[in-house]
Amino acid sequence: MTPHDSAPAPASPVSALEDDILAVLNKAGHGTLSAPEIAHALRPEGDWHGLLMPIRRAAVGLALDGRLVIYRKGKPADPNDFRGVYRLGLPRHD
Repeated sequence: MTPHDSAPAPASPVSALEDDILAVLNKAGHGTLSAPEIAHALRPEGDWHGLLMPIRRAAVGLALDGRLVIYRKGKPADPNDFRGVYRLGLPRHD
């Protein structure tokens, strides 16, 4: 078998979480959501608290890629330097 015949690698847990975050934000529409809101949407019946730090890490990566925006006090925040309560939203294209 040649490298071109191999099956694609399975999605990493980080990229799967990134996809899940984007799906929740797309479903929510044009607003923003907090990390607990996203975690609860992903695990409505389970322990969603364990998702908070992974969501934050994934959000930073997505923000650096321009795929979402991290908001702090209603304004876009620097993905490399934000603290406290934050919200996530999709980039606006208007």
